[in-house]
Amino acid sequence: MDIKKKVESISDEIISIRREFHKYPELSGKEYKTMERICKYLDLWGIEYKKGIAETGVVAIVRGREDGKTIGLRADIDGLPIREENEIDYKSTNEGVMHACGHDAHIAILLGVAKIIKSMEEELKGNVKFFFQPAEETIGGAERMIKEGCLEEPYVDVVLGLHVSPNIDTGVVQLKYGKVNASSDTIIIVVKGKSAHGANPEIAVDPVVISANIIMALQTIVSRNISPQEATVFTVGSIHGGTKGNIIPEEVTMECILRTLDEDIRKYFKERIISIVEDISRAYGGYGQVIIEEGYPSLINNDEIVDSVVQVLEEVVGKENVKFFPHAALFAEDFAYFSQARKACYFSLGCRNEGKGILHPLHSSKFNIDEDCLKVGVEIQVRNILKLLNS
Repeated sequence: MDIKKKVESISDEIISIRREFHKYPELSGKEYKTMERICKYLDLWGIEYKKGIAETGVVAIVRGREDGKTIGLRADIDGLPIREENEIDYKSTNEGVMHACGHDAHIAILLGVAKIIKSMEEELKGNVKFFFQPAEETIGGAERMIKEGCLEEPYVDVVLGLHVSPNIDTGVVQLKYGKVNASSDTIIIVVKGKSAHGANPEIAVDPVVISANIIMALQTIVSRNISPQEATVFTVGSIHGGTKGNIIPEEVTMECILRTLDEDIRKYFKERIISIVEDISRAYGGYGQVIIEEGYPSLINNDEIVDSVVQVLEEVVGKENVKFFPHAALFAEDFAYFSQARKACYFSLGCRNEGKGILHPLHSSKFNIDEDCLKVGVEIQVRNILKLLNS
C-alpha cells in the first residue's frame, strides 16, 4: 500500500473532523459529547472500542491477522476554559471553552491513523490500540486510564504520542532522547502562629514573618543543595494571610510548585521542604505544615523507540526537518504516565505557518493550526506503527 497516497485520500476528511471537534470543545472530565463523536467515527469504520474509560475516554483496537506486538497511540481530547477570538467558520460554539492546545488536531490525527490501520488489518502482524484520553489539562486522565487497564489485554509494548507545536513550522518535527518534560508537584504550606493587635507584637507569634523566612530558606535548596547542572525550579506562586494591616494574623498559606527532571531530586527536595518549614516555624514559636499533592512524573523517552521514530521522521519530512530539543522542558505533560509504564516516544509536530497568520502560542485565545500538519502527523504515526510491529 502507498501510505502517502492513502493519507492524501483522507486528508480533507481529517481536516473536516478536526474542525468538528474544534467547534464543540469540552472541559476536562466533561468530554461526554466528544467521546460520543469519537465513537461515531469508530462505528462508521467498524473499529472495536470501549468507551467510558476514565469516565469520558475511549480505547479502540485494531487486531492484526497475526500475533505480534501491540502498539498504543494516545491523543488527549479536552479543551481549555478560554474564550476563542479567532473569526473562523468553525469557531468554538461553547462559550468560554476552546481547543487552544491543539487537542482537536490530536483527535483528528488519531482517528485518521485508526481509519488507515483498520484498512490494513489483514496485513498487520500484531495489534494497535488507540487511547482517546480525557483530562490532560487538569487531573491527569492518563494515570486513570492506565489504572483502568488500557495497557493490558492485550499487553501494550510501546506507546507513542505527539503534540502540535506553534514554535516550529509545518513539516518540521522536534523530539529528544531521554528526559523530555519535568515532574510537577503542588506544595501547600500552612504556617500557624498567634494573632494579636499590631501594636502588641510581643504577645503574638507572627506567621507572616515566619513565612518570609521560610520563603528565603526554600530558595536555597535550589542554589545550595542541588547541582547547578540539574534543572530544578521551585516557585512560591501564592501567599495569603491576614485581613488588615494592623492585625497580626493567625495563619498564612502558601501554594508552591516543584518541577524537576530527576526522581531522586524530587524526593530529596520534598524532604527538605518539610524540614525547613517545620524547623523554622518551631524556631519562631509557630507551627508549620506541608501538604504535598503529587503531580505528573517526568516524561522520559525510550532511546530505542526514539531511534525507530527518527528513521520514520527522516523518511516522511526529510532529515533536514528533524530537529532535536537542546534540553528538557520544565513544563509537565501527563503522557509521562505512559512513559513510566511502557517504552514510549513523545514528539512535537510543527503547526506554525506565518504566511497564513498561524503563529499564536498554545493556550492563546487566537491559537490555531496550519491544517497541512494533520496529514503529516497521520503519515508519521502510520509508518511508526508498521515499523515497530515489523521490528
